[in-house]
Amino acid sequence: MTAAPLLVELLTEELPPRTLQTLAQAFARGIENGLRERGFLAPESRATAFATPRRLAVHISSVAPKSEDKPFKQKLMPLAIAQDRTKNWTTAFLKKLEALGRGNLAHVKVGTHDGPDALTVESDGKADAVFLQSVAAGQLLLAGLQAALDEAIASLPIAKPMSYQLADGTTTVQFVRPAHRLVALHGHAVVNVAALGLSAGTKTFGHRFHSRGELPIHTADTYAAQLEEGKVVASFEERRARIVAQLNAAASKAGAKVITPEDLIDEVTALVEWPVVYESGFESAFLAVPAECLILTMQQNQKYFAMTDANGHLMNRFLLVSNIETRDPSDIVAGNARVVRARLADAKFFFDQDRQQSLESRVPGLASVVYHNKLGSQLERVERMVGMAVFVARSLGVDVTHVERAARLAKADLRTLMVGEFPELQGTMGRYYALHDGEPSDVAEAIAEHYRPRFADDALPASRVGVCVALADKLQALAELFSIGEKATGDKDPLGLRRTAIGIVRILEERAPGVDLHVLVRKAVEIFQSSHPGFRLPALHESAWNTKVEATSVDVLGFLYERLRGLLRERGFSANEVEAVLAMEPTRLDLVPAQLAAVRAFMQLPEAESLVAANKRIGNILKKADAIHGDFDPARLFEPAERDLSTAYARVKPVAEDLFVKGDYTAMLKSLAPLKLPVDRFFDDVMVNVEDEKLRNNRLALLASLRATMNRVADLSRLSAL
Repeated sequence: MTAAPLLVELLTEELPPRTLQTLAQAFARGIENGLRERGFLAPESRATAFATPRRLAVHISSVAPKSEDKPFKQKLMPLAIAQDRTKNWTTAFLKKLEALGRGNLAHVKVGTHDGPDALTVESDGKADAVFLQSVAAGQLLLAGLQAALDEAIASLPIAKPMSYQLADGTTTVQFVRPAHRLVALHGHAVVNVAALGLSAGTKTFGHRFHSRGELPIHTADTYAAQLEEGKVVASFEERRARIVAQLNAAASKAGAKVITPEDLIDEVTALVEWPVVYESGFESAFLAVPAECLILTMQQNQKYFAMTDANGHLMNRFLLVSNIETRDPSDIVAGNARVVRARLADAKFFFDQDRQQSLESRVPGLASVVYHNKLGSQLERVERMVGMAVFVARSLGVDVTHVERAARLAKADLRTLMVGEFPELQGTMGRYYALHDGEPSDVAEAIAEHYRPRFADDALPASRVGVCVALADKLQALAELFSIGEKATGDKDPLGLRRTAIGIVRILEERAPGVDLHVLVRKAVEIFQSSHPGFRLPALHESAWNTKVEATSVDVLGFLYERLRGLLRERGFSANEVEAVLAMEPTRLDLVPAQLAAVRAFMQLPEAESLVAANKRIGNILKKADAIHGDFDPARLFEPAERDLSTAYARVKPVAEDLFVKGDYTAMLKSLAPLKLPVDRFFDDVMVNVEDEKLRNNRLALLASLRATMNRVADLSRLSAL
């Protein structure tokens, strides 16, 4: 019996488009893994998932009709129980053989065979025991595939399964959507499995409109080609590629550029089986509405693709992906134009209505918008944000008046009709409405920018006012949520704390030079805990309040450093390089890249390895030492090696400190190179922990001072490979 390709398809009613890919991959992976675990697949066998709006399928390149026989060894019972004193089998042992269907072995001696079966005596680690050695017959594909199919269906990530009755009118089945056909072909032969009340066959259906009647699949390998003839592109990836190519071609023909968000392309791919792109349009009068509103309306409500002209301006033309191919698409084009017109009219109504009321007049209404059930309203949060934004502005030397104004208006658009319909436009609409109200341009820009970055690789706030409000918003969010115990755990982060922290790190690194991270975090925690009834004085004694503030600040800082650690590793820095710099808990994140570059350059020096080892050794000595009193006194050094180290250190220290103050970290670390030989000689010739307390303390003080200078840029001991 030879291996052959396998096809399994479930034909269903329309599947949820946003989870189609996930379902298809899980279905294919489940069947592949189930068959592989049961020994039906060779190592080179490959599975291909297919997914259309009405089907989940998998093709596996090579599947054996029967799994291989497998030798096995099974412990039966201890020898002392299996045999009596005359070494005959006991009644208990014979009953054991009968229960296993191996009664024929009752007269077999140890070490001899009866067919594939043999009895052996081996130690089980405690005593001798009788083992059965035999061969388990391979499983037929029917049984193996049935088990794999059942497992795959049971493990599909279905959030809300549907319950529906089968044709018999009594049996209820649960699945993501009602299933109507099951195809299972091994080569050209049907594998008679069953699932969801369906028995496997060869017949499926092609396109709902372009294909008529049942479509018999000839063999597993002809599946995709036959569906193509039935106007169905079975491969999700191929269908997606066709859509992208058609969109680009249609846009090019119109002299435009098409806006193609990845998630929208995926969703549209999951909605059609035979994609065809058509162009339609709307009245140019709607272009008076902000482009972001029109684009979002087209994308979210209608799954259309907006187009821009050569100057990047939105056009009153759009592209749609249809599931129907026709020589005369005029009805499709006109119908979609009618539908989008109504949607855009709603957007225009929202925009016109919103502008009749100023942003400033909407601020009091934020008192009725809940921010968090333990943190109060959005208005309360805005008050805290304003205080934090002003503090950040003063730290950066930015116009406090405009920063305060932007922070106060930043959340006001949450009370508008447009943002109520499209929450994604918060900030964006605030900018438009602020400009309409006559607010300064930097205030308006900051309202839009304070949400940035919204996601990985998103743009940072470009304006200085925007930087201040964005930092205030994000720092307050972490301070508030950490104060009430809301923290990201494992892979769960429903409040987006990791995203918020990464935003803070990126802004401080790239847009806020000279700002002290520790001071910012402490201030954010103080602002919240001084205003919240559960934290503020006199509800708590001052010492208890300070303790809570400090504990929360430490937690927030640790969280921020963890996010920074991940970002730096993604940029290609080694774990040792990152740990060396972050071990110092740097307060200025804008200097971290220069510190990392300096560490990397230092490690190229021939003296680096020895200095790193010495630094680590000094650290270990100091950890075990009692408190060190005062600075070291060069006059108390009498061993030649320690005097030489002191002299060399006296020459290096002022140079190193000067370079550090100037920010030339690379040169600063390189200036440590002359210390290698005197440090090595010191450890060869000098005993640090001597009986004489004054001498011991003086040597420890020398080492402590030396290590402090060496570790101004980074903790060099963290660079050790050991």
